Amino acid sequence: MTLTLVKAWTAAKDRLKDAGIDQPSIDARLMLEVAAGVTRTEIVTDPYRELTAEQVATLNDYLDRRAKREPVSHIIGRKGFWKILLQVNKNVLTPRPETEVIVDEVLKAFPEAMPFSMLDLGVGSGTILLAVLAERPAAKGLGVDASDEALAVARDNAANLNLDGRAALLRGDWTAGLGDASFDLVVSNPPYIPTAVIETLEPEVRDHEPRLALDGGADGLDAYRLLAPEILRVLKPAGMFAVEIGHDQSKAVEALFRDAGAGEVRTVKDLSTYDRVVVGVKNPLETGA
Repeated sequence: MTLTLVKAWTAAKDRLKDAGIDQPSIDARLMLEVAAGVTRTEIVTDPYRELTAEQVATLNDYLDRRAKREPVSHIIGRKGFWKILLQVNKNVLTPRPETEVIVDEVLKAFPEAMPFSMLDLGVGSGTILLAVLAERPAAKGLGVDASDEALAVARDNAANLNLDGRAALLRGDWTAGLGDASFDLVVSNPPYIPTAVIETLEPEVRDHEPRLALDGGADGLDAYRLLAPEILRVLKPAGMFAVEIGHDQSKAVEALFRDAGAGEVRTVKDLSTYDRVVVGVKNPLETGA
């Protein structure tokens, strides 16, 4: 039996729905696009195009994997974020819409033509760093990560986006070895999930995302305790920071940054109205005190 694009999409949606997958229609379309080498528009405008036997086999393999709760981003090897498309795999966190709050706050603070230097701690696939650099052509940035595998993904993404000339990537332990007052902007999406909570997460996250990028210690705050004073150390006076947080961590993370000497500390909510990002500045050097 021949399988057309519209029949393949419908059958894939039904199969994923039966498997209990959230958003089966979207997942089915994304996998069909890659398996059949088509765009979303082509599925709509040329619905009766027939798939080859090889394309059907590829789609069925994708559906088998998704039914076992492997993330779509890992299956197709890519994920959209902000205005860029990123390669992803099991060695990096899948970019999430909530993290776009950081990009939005940064772009509000740094006009398009302004040259500035940024640091992305725990850069992963390059998500935040590359999204900002793509929007701010006068900026340059450094991404640091403890994972060689994650850095390999980030390097590929930087090259694919023609941003490798402005994005340096370094294996390191957070800010170790970085000089004082070196950056105008520091961003981070550190691990913030309490250790005991990880086993309760959806299988897509619990079984397929790198544990190093998830586990924030007993209360989820281990990374912030280390990062708050270190981010203030490497920021230039009046420099800005923005860090992603868990939905119930606003007060604790704000306090850590205030105690480290940050000013104008506030929390920004995501589109679901959850507390999502703590932002602030390094107080300018006092004179005549």
